[in-house]
Amino acid sequence: MSRDYDVIIVGGGPAGIFAALELVERTGKILIIEKGKNLAERFCPSKNKHIPCIKCKPCSIVCGWGGAGAFSDGKLTLSPEVGGFLDEYIPKDRLHKRIRYVDDLYLRFGAPEKVYGDDEETITEIEKKAILADLRLIPSRIRHLGSGRTLEILEAMKEHLERKGVEVSIGSACEELLVKNGEAVGVRLSGGEVFTGKYIIVGPGREGSEWMVAEGKRLGLKTTVNPVDIGVRVELPAEVMEPLTAVVYESKFIYYSRSFEDRVRTFCMCPHGEVVVENNDGLITVNGHSHAHKKTGNTNFALLVSKNFTEPFKEPITYGRYVAGLANLLGGGVIVQRLGDLQAGRRSNPERLKKGLVVPTLKEATPGDLSLVLPYRHLLAIMEMLEAMEVIAPGVNSRNTLLYGVEVKFYSSRLNLSSCLETEIPRLFAVGDGAGVTRGLMQASISGVIVGNEIKKRLNS
Repeated sequence: MSRDYDVIIVGGGPAGIFAALELVERTGKILIIEKGKNLAERFCPSKNKHIPCIKCKPCSIVCGWGGAGAFSDGKLTLSPEVGGFLDEYIPKDRLHKRIRYVDDLYLRFGAPEKVYGDDEETITEIEKKAILADLRLIPSRIRHLGSGRTLEILEAMKEHLERKGVEVSIGSACEELLVKNGEAVGVRLSGGEVFTGKYIIVGPGREGSEWMVAEGKRLGLKTTVNPVDIGVRVELPAEVMEPLTAVVYESKFIYYSRSFEDRVRTFCMCPHGEVVVENNDGLITVNGHSHAHKKTGNTNFALLVSKNFTEPFKEPITYGRYVAGLANLLGGGVIVQRLGDLQAGRRSNPERLKKGLVVPTLKEATPGDLSLVLPYRHLLAIMEMLEAMEVIAPGVNSRNTLLYGVEVKFYSSRLNLSSCLETEIPRLFAVGDGAGVTRGLMQASISGVIVGNEIKKRLNS
């Protein structure tokens, strides 16, 4: 392996991959550094053996080639309205073009042709019902890859990049970004190896967001505190959500609570999917997957409460970890509770779960009481939104509905970036969820394209 490169990319998630795809045709030597494992080696003992999380380091669910998106539901949101903040960096018309460009690349590598959300008449009817319940539907066309097909696409991308000469260093964790004379010049790995590069792209993903914050502080980079998203994963019979998921696949609803006017949103809807755990550097949280081929009888989705904190608060990740840590403290990991038990002010136990109509797909979740974990205003906002959703999907607010906690999205404090996502340190670029600029597969991929295109222009000028 060489020590000197034209471009070094930290993180083998969608942001880093698409940066490489953009650069590979007309750029010199490229190195991708990924601290996790190859796709074929990414194995989760908890998921595959249905045992409590053993806190693997690094966690194969969120780390490795393809990033956390490798095992995600694999939804490409073909709308600039959701999935990040890129419209604050580039004009919306250009963002639309980037969405089409990235979507075409996914199709080239094997994404399915089918797109959800084109039935405008039915969507209009859903919007009308939503308004009556104080809900706002954000219509968005969705291309669903599915967990199995996502893996195939990511593997095809890796093979393509390696054929074109890109070096991929798997199992290599970046410890430090190197700056000399005010410019980025390379990286130091955890084993002490040093690699130099003309341009450095940092895309550590949500799992690496805490490291990104620490490095930003060390290098004196200015940041803006992002909202903190904390909530639960809801699981119920797939039939309840079928009128919505059959039309739009992922229903993106926004609600403002009556009590505190806190913003609540649906996120990552997984029709016929399963609830899974994630290990975020020892902290066990919950997520959801929906597979391309394997189907369950349940649908799950997240309900997240977004809070914008003001001065002197500067630690969104620490706050999220604190709340999720309470669930780990009380339940040894993820807690599951029947909605009826929560409404009745009692904890769930194995006997009460067995009486319910919903069979949990996350077998290792501990029956418990989420009211001892979530802040009062978060819990109240979630319960209000479930009541509102009952209007558009009868059965959502059933006593049998399961709530898993805690789900938290660790978005880094947003770095001060230029329109091409360059930091205040020349030649150092930040992309994806770990940089705090995106919140999903599509915009993370686009952020890589934006940076890749900029570096390509500079190298070829």
